[in-house]
Amino acid sequence: MSVADLTHIDTWLFDLDNTLYPVESEVMTLVAGRMTDFMEKITGLPRDQARAIQKTYYEEHGTTLAGLMANNHGVDPEDFLTSVHDISLDALTPDARLIDGLQRLPGRRLVFTNGSAAHAVRVLERMEMAHLFEDIFHIAAADYIPKPARATFEKMAALHGVSPAGAVFFEDSEKNLAPAAELGMTTVLVGPHAAASAAAFIHHRTNDLAAFLNSARVKRTAA
Repeated sequence: MSVADLTHIDTWLFDLDNTLYPVESEVMTLVAGRMTDFMEKITGLPRDQARAIQKTYYEEHGTTLAGLMANNHGVDPEDFLTSVHDISLDALTPDARLIDGLQRLPGRRLVFTNGSAAHAVRVLERMEMAHLFEDIFHIAAADYIPKPARATFEKMAALHGVSPAGAVFFEDSEKNLAPAAELGMTTVLVGPHAAASAAAFIHHRTNDLAAFLNSARVKRTAA
């Protein structure tokens, strides 16, 4: 893995799920199962049919919740988020290497997630790194319009005073990095499939976020 030159960066944006913890933990598998439970309940359909609609909504709208809202299911978004994030986080453990990597980054660190604020807080606290982030831009703050909507990136940047030229965004979803690059941010694709990406808007790729952060060139060492 080559060393990334991030000496121009002073704002560090991180997706949460499958980015700040490994996909192998299967936390999102648990969330997806809870989503299917929710879909079964509101549609009254057999589980396989409910799951098919869930996947369609995700693919067409960015999140299952956005699909539910767009298709007038009468769902209270906060009820949905509370339900689907009611999962065990026992599979998550603090990663000392990742904590060290985050601590050395100069400037601000923000979480930028399509999930709820409460879920993000639970995960960060479980991983013992909540204190390392200035704030969380969550789905309610985005008016429930998920990434990769450009308007959501613009709202996040306006709310937190993010200058795209000095920002880097870490994500496990390739499509969610496209608008970041369009706005002028540096992009890093994270996860086991990152190396296979050939998208021109991906500037860096890593399957080991901790190693990437600890080796990257930064403008100074954070206090």
